[in-house]
Amino acid sequence: MQIRLRTEERQAEIVAAALRLAREANPALITTTEIASAIGVTQGAVFKHFPTKDAIWVAAVQWVRGALMQNLRAAATEARTPLDALSAMFRAHVDFVVSHPGVPRLILHELQQPADSATKQEVRALMQAYRKLLLDNLEQAVSQGQVIADLDREAAATTFVGLIQGLVMQAMLAGRPAAMRSQAERVFILFRRSLGEAS
Repeated sequence: MQIRLRTEERQAEIVAAALRLAREANPALITTTEIASAIGVTQGAVFKHFPTKDAIWVAAVQWVRGALMQNLRAAATEARTPLDALSAMFRAHVDFVVSHPGVPRLILHELQQPADSATKQEVRALMQAYRKLLLDNLEQAVSQGQVIADLDREAAATTFVGLIQGLVMQAMLAGRPAAMRSQAERVFILFRRSLGEAS
């Protein structure tokens, strides 16, 4: 017997199932039948909540943006200094990927598509919000004298994201997302040094 959930709950369940399936499969090849099966409903029940499979992926990236940014902001808020905030954000992002390994597969898949789409627009919005948070913390680090005064903030933000992407790619190749944690601290130490951290 199927449990009747409210619309928002069922939508969240569908999105979570799609992201779980993306751990092992190319998002483009995941079918709505597989998503329905993963949560024990009919394909029709999935389409009752999302008109197309693309709409599921749009909702998935919207969820990622909300959840990841909330985690990053919470990590930054609890830190004592801007550099500590960047360190906490780095760890929070790594932890998020370890907990949701289907997310990077979805993001990378969307970024590889030549055409623009609603899902890619959501990815872009995520990256813009992330970049702004990084630049705000880097600006604070400069103003508080924690790093060199002429720091290239844009390049530093790009490097921060690039380091996480590198860790993600290595973990995906190894098939062990949790392996990111063992390297994350050492990688971030190098990043801090690159900022000309004041002693």
